[in-house]
Amino acid sequence: MTTTDLPSSVPYRELTDRNGRVYRVGESDIDIMGRKRKWMVILPWVGMMGISSAEYAFASAEDALHDAHHWSSGSIYWMLTVWVFFQAAVAFPAGRLRESGKLPARYAMVIGACGTLCGYLSLAYAPHVTLAFLGFGVFSGMGAGMVYATCVNMVGKWYPERKGGKTGFVNGGFAYGSVPFVFLFTTVMDVSNYEVILVSVGVFLAAMVAVAGYFFRDPPKNWWPAQIDPLNPPDDPRARRALQKNPPAVHQYSPGEAWRTGRVALMWFCLACTSGVNIFGISFQVDIGEHAGFAGGIVATAMSLKAVVNGTGRGVIGWLSDLYGRKQCLLAVCVILGLAQFGILWSAEQKILPLFLIFSAISGFGGGAIFPMFAAMTADYFGENNNATNYGMVYSSKLVSGLGAGMGSLVVGAWGLSGAFILAGCISFFAGIVALFLSPPGRPKSGAIKPNPQPLGEEMA
Repeated sequence: MTTTDLPSSVPYRELTDRNGRVYRVGESDIDIMGRKRKWMVILPWVGMMGISSAEYAFASAEDALHDAHHWSSGSIYWMLTVWVFFQAAVAFPAGRLRESGKLPARYAMVIGACGTLCGYLSLAYAPHVTLAFLGFGVFSGMGAGMVYATCVNMVGKWYPERKGGKTGFVNGGFAYGSVPFVFLFTTVMDVSNYEVILVSVGVFLAAMVAVAGYFFRDPPKNWWPAQIDPLNPPDDPRARRALQKNPPAVHQYSPGEAWRTGRVALMWFCLACTSGVNIFGISFQVDIGEHAGFAGGIVATAMSLKAVVNGTGRGVIGWLSDLYGRKQCLLAVCVILGLAQFGILWSAEQKILPLFLIFSAISGFGGGAIFPMFAAMTADYFGENNNATNYGMVYSSKLVSGLGAGMGSLVVGAWGLSGAFILAGCISFFAGIVALFLSPPGRPKSGAIKPNPQPLGEEMA
């Protein structure tokens, strides 16, 4: 047992607010794990970067994989679809295991690291495309889902008072961590070196995930920072504004209770639509750029720019959502993502390279920003104690949205790239209309924290 596994011996109090929600206060982050809680932002960020290239750089490896293994483009796109399916499918069961204590965070990260390595080894050595589907699509997808669910939910537990910016920063690693590999797979990898490159990348990324995960530690249930008053508006202006715009859940909802509020279904549908548009854009950005006649290096630059803005945009929108509210920012993101699809199509048809790069970046921003919005909103609506499971229900929408790659290829075949990008833009607009109906359960629309004259219950442990 390491020092980070030892329970805190510092006395704490449990305060109960007017809604019956319990807050555990008195223990600092250092009391609990021997280090500042900022490490539970930095380390999950590193872990997220370790799994990002499997989704965001995979399309860049299409030509090399096709030439090396003679796999069809359709098979490669569906391989990404299978990866996304299993990455989303594992979120809910992994969350249940995590919150029951049966799957410690560090073990989840080690499993994810093994899946990451398995995926790259299968892409390098699979003698048949079926084994690649199994190794990359299934095992790597499940491993990535384990890492994603662990990293994203870790942040909200340690920063319950202002989770938007922190969650967005960590979530961003899932996109811009792929940038060097987009260039590597596009401009360096070919049939003469693909095995060495894929194996080297797999070993490096798996080590990143495993080493970062070794130092993970969850706070106790109901933990709240000792320096922030949970019952009255806090003195810290950042925390005060974040809690006014995004008040904490009225109590800790179980998955069944969260589902019965009806909000999970709405969030599930919105995320399915917007993340489907995001995955479609990732999959067909290269194709529409090449169709417009842009050079391969330019298309790789566009994809890298998309990934960078996709990642940094997650942190920016998370920070903005702390200032202006999660729902308001979500609505803006849906509109931005939809408009970007029309912009990419128009600039490609007109062969205007600067605008193609700009709209690619805007699409990356919108496609990335949706994820921290829903991750933070889930904790805002339903609490932190069961967030891994509750967000797992919402995130399972990627089981459907993952079809953005495979189904996108069918739509492109039937309607062409123009019809597919127009449809993607309209879907994003429709998701914004549905998001108008989201509101925190059990709380008046004003939502702001009001002073609590005295705690309804208080207990010293």
